Amino acid sequence: MKDSIHPEYRDVVFVDLQTGNKFITRSTLNSRETIELEGKTYPLFKCDVTSESHPFYTGAQTRIVETGRVEKFRARFARTSGTKKAAAAAE
Repeated sequence: MKDSIHPEYRDVVFVDLQTGNKFITRSTLNSRETIELEGKTYPLFKCDVTSESHPFYTGAQTRIVETGRVEKFRARFARTSGTKKAAAAAE
């Protein structure tokens, strides 16, 4: 590999802002903030959402009540489809 053209690949601490969970992984991320963890200083990246806090992974996502929506749709358009059939039959 050529020298001085590749970004620095190092350990970085990622913090989930919703849960406070911290984990260390390798990245080329540049950050002005640092954190001291386990006696070492690491660059810090603050994440809004991780697998620890995302509703899809935690199982806390809310299900939309689809049956109510479908019933409302059918009730609203059942009237219009009936009038079209009656008008077609009258002709």
